Amino acid sequence: MAINLQLRQDLRLSQQLIMTPQLQMAIKLLQLNRLELMDKISQELEENPALEETIDTVVDKKQGEEKSDESSKEVSIDEKINEDIDWSNYLDEYSSFGRTHFDTEQKDTPQYEAFIARKDSLEDHLRWQLLMSSPTEEEKHIGSLIIGNINKDGYLEVQVEEIANMNGCPVKQIEEVLSVLQTFDPTGVCARDLSECLLIQAKHLGLNDPVMINIIKHHIKNLENKNYKTVARDLRINIKEVILAVDVIKALEPKPGREFLNEQPQYITPDIYVYRYEDEFVIMLNDDGMPRLRINPYYKDAIKKGQKISGKTKEYLQEKMRSASWLIRSIHQRQKTIYKVMESILKYQRDFFEKGISQLKPMVLRDVAQDISMHESTISRVTTNKYAHTPQGIFELKYFFNSSIRRSYGGEVASVSVQDKIRRIVDTENPKKPYSDDKITKILQDDDINIARRTVAKYREILGILSSSKRKQF
Repeated sequence: MAINLQLRQDLRLSQQLIMTPQLQMAIKLLQLNRLELMDKISQELEENPALEETIDTVVDKKQGEEKSDESSKEVSIDEKINEDIDWSNYLDEYSSFGRTHFDTEQKDTPQYEAFIARKDSLEDHLRWQLLMSSPTEEEKHIGSLIIGNINKDGYLEVQVEEIANMNGCPVKQIEEVLSVLQTFDPTGVCARDLSECLLIQAKHLGLNDPVMINIIKHHIKNLENKNYKTVARDLRINIKEVILAVDVIKALEPKPGREFLNEQPQYITPDIYVYRYEDEFVIMLNDDGMPRLRINPYYKDAIKKGQKISGKTKEYLQEKMRSASWLIRSIHQRQKTIYKVMESILKYQRDFFEKGISQLKPMVLRDVAQDISMHESTISRVTTNKYAHTPQGIFELKYFFNSSIRRSYGGEVASVSVQDKIRRIVDTENPKKPYSDDKITKILQDDDINIARRTVAKYREILGILSSSKRKQF
């Protein structure tokens, strides 16, 4: 059987999406927040010689010369003195008796700005106390193993037997070192569970009330659920005695390592501002500190006038100028897109900007995408990690997009508005008789909001609200 093989050319027409470098840059810049964009611009200014930051200048019409603002004007003789000199120390040092000459060389003394205050970690604090207790080498090694397994809340995360296996020491010796570490500051540190942590603190404070000790040892779960009647029945005491002991326990610290947490606050810089002016809202982009970019005119003229430049140099300059041009256009496109998205959100959610969260309407990405004729993925990138300063507070742009909940008699309400309503219901309840999830469901039904009890429980957990049994106060 013969097989006939032949080569043949066919012409086919097809469409495919090609991600050009310019499109890739535009998409990348679109999803950056303001601080990330500033870092990206700074990096490009350092790496791209064809990109530069413009400085606003004032043109003198009579002289025909450009004069820069006061911060960049020509320095006079009086202004050439170093402003970094600490004049108070300078005068104290050189006005002393017998000092008649000046040092010509600058002293190699450290600047105060070079010192940075750093908060000690819990591990550092415990190791320092361990060294101050004059331990033996073996005790120091065991103590380091224990401290290395302390979590951020100050609890020992592993069993003593595991530490003994790692170190090859008897369990009794590990227990002895652990008991020493449990006397360290902060009080309650190195405990293996909440009961042990509270008992260590009670012993340190000299609290020997048998009711309180019994509750800590045997009724932590009942204490968590505020099941005081069960505690009173088991201990055969009056419930008032239980409440008095619980009030003392509440003053103890369940997380000894809390004060050593090094979590830094994350400050939010809005990308856009929405102000109310009379009966209208004004949208303003946050351009504060944003450098004004342009292509270096020297390189632009050199390419345009056809000056004698080697082939590789010319190709390099053209590439850098092209990259700078793409960056400038992408930034302008990014700012323009954010403005259009905020304008569309304002149109849909005007009642929110006027009256607050209770008036927030259901809205999805498709609504804004259709309004400004863009793809949903673009809207998603624009609204991620971007914040707006509004008359109602600072909100992420994603906040304005939420699912809808149908009302019993027609119409829809935003899920965020329902959550806000649940929060207000809980705020106004009687602390001695808090509303159960079933009761909150019925209250919402009376307000034409028909949702299931499990949905109320889910929203309550999102808001960080405890169950009714844990909210109850005696």
